[in-house]
Amino acid sequence: MSEEGSARERALAATGDELAVLLHHASADVLLALLDNPAMEETQLCLLLERKNLPSEILEEVARRKPLLKSYRVKRALAFHPRTPRLISLRLLRDLYLMDLVQVAIVPGVSAELKRNAEDQLLARLPQLPLGQKITLARRGPARVAGALLAEGHEQVVSIVLDNPYMTEAQILRALSREKPPTSMIPAIAHHHKWSITYNVRLALVRHPSAPLATILSYLPELTVSDLRELAAPGMLPESLRQYLQAEVQRRMRASQKAASENAPAKEPPASNRE
Repeated sequence: MSEEGSARERALAATGDELAVLLHHASADVLLALLDNPAMEETQLCLLLERKNLPSEILEEVARRKPLLKSYRVKRALAFHPRTPRLISLRLLRDLYLMDLVQVAIVPGVSAELKRNAEDQLLARLPQLPLGQKITLARRGPARVAGALLAEGHEQVVSIVLDNPYMTEAQILRALSREKPPTSMIPAIAHHHKWSITYNVRLALVRHPSAPLATILSYLPELTVSDLRELAAPGMLPESLRQYLQAEVQRRMRASQKAASENAPAKEPPASNRE
């Protein structure tokens, strides 16, 4: 019998230390035999699934065996393995716990499709989640989930989700594009240490009908003249606010003209006067 054949025979009945050694065998046939070993328990199987170089046929075989997938640890290890076939990974996502889905969505090395699908799963679960889990997601969830939580506008969640390291300007702007946002959202963004000084967010707040007038007026000096003119166009903002914007444009124009005249070189007197 060949060396590999002998190892395969041992794999079918190995226990203890010998079984632990065979978990690292290079042959796919030997590893497949281990799956038929009655001594192979959840712990050993999870150790096997930690091997990043595991042949894909082993992963496929584990996924085919429904009794093995009754273990959540096995299911999770299979879903997270970089060599697990795409369709198997997508199917397993449906059964992952909330924070494991978050891990799939944020860890490097996971395919874009898998990340997107994990985010979709999280978004689908949001309406049924208790407040405590929403707060946990607000701290650590991926950008799309953070944006959805912001748009929900729960008072205890909004202040937390704005500090989420995965939150993006695009998600803030998407939330501000809503005509009727939650009452807690606008002031929270307007007073946030990061988002309140982001130019495009300030511009979106000025455009928003729910933004406090005092906040809008404090932003006007920071906006460009071209943006002020666009905002002051008829129909863009309430007439009372348009007057403030037009006044700011006029103030800028006068200041610019004054600076230009002060910096202009003095004209030389006519030659006859110099004589």
